[in-house]
Amino acid sequence: MNNVVFAKPELFYLLLGLIPMILWYIFRQKKSKASIQISTLESLKKAPLTWKHSVRHLVFVLQLAVLTLLIVCLARPQSSDSWQNQTVEGIDIIIALDMSSSMLARDFQPNRLEAAKSVATEFISGRMYDRIGLVVFSAESFTQCPLTTDRAVLINLFQNLQSGLLEDGTAIGLGLANAVSRLKDSEAKSKVVILLTDGENNRGEIAPITAAEIAKTFGVRVYTIGVGTIGTAPYPVQTPFGVQIRDVEVKIDEKTLQEIATTTEGKYFRATNNKTLIEVYKEIDRLERSKIENKEFSKKNEEYNRYAIGALILALLAIIIQFVVFRHIP
Repeated sequence: MNNVVFAKPELFYLLLGLIPMILWYIFRQKKSKASIQISTLESLKKAPLTWKHSVRHLVFVLQLAVLTLLIVCLARPQSSDSWQNQTVEGIDIIIALDMSSSMLARDFQPNRLEAAKSVATEFISGRMYDRIGLVVFSAESFTQCPLTTDRAVLINLFQNLQSGLLEDGTAIGLGLANAVSRLKDSEAKSKVVILLTDGENNRGEIAPITAAEIAKTFGVRVYTIGVGTIGTAPYPVQTPFGVQIRDVEVKIDEKTLQEIATTTEGKYFRATNNKTLIEVYKEIDRLERSKIENKEFSKKNEEYNRYAIGALILALLAIIIQFVVFRHIP
């Protein structure tokens, strides 16, 4: 233990109470001396003093030590040697999420959009030192949440996302460009976009590859995720007779998503169900670990035990000396 601090140092004023005890002990010692009339002291001057005479005040000293240690316990000593520098990991991340109607397909449970929200929420909860933001896109794109460290706000915004908020379509390039614009002024050493989509770019004024080149210019790495099973997927279709589930062909422009990832030195992933989507986010979590700052933290530990044990030992020692050693003092 390098350093000890006290949670209640004001209790050390109780030590002042030992002063009158010491004065009273000195006064009592002077008054308690026995007297006897003798003609001369010559015969006593040569008498040797016993070891009991040398330690006759030891019991009182031990009692003072016991009281002192008990006061130290009351002052709550705490170790502070746990202060240390900790290198934490953190980056700036924008999640760009496809909100087109095809995200309601039910090849994921309960559907692609809800599965993407759930897994992303778990990812956010595990990135304690990152700034994370959210961009959504369909035929157009907007920033749902700028970069923030407020996990509660970001997760709440994720949970409130619903399909139909934007005009339908898939503007991958526009969504990526919007995400990059949120990162271009970032001073973080690592800037990342996680772009999740289940379709092909069919809307927007910015081509996906053009957006990828912009991302590369600003040092933004893009991880692309294609969401959807192989072949066909059950999709809810509104009919005059209500909502019916029909199998529709899954069309993901994997070539473009792969090119976006390669251009920005990122990586492309294909998620075909809830389990593989979870694994994708876990791999991104492992890939993106960047040391950016040092922080100090402290975990104080109560250290009164050693003082309490010391007080107990000294108290027992004082009792033994008083009732065993000095019991037969002539």
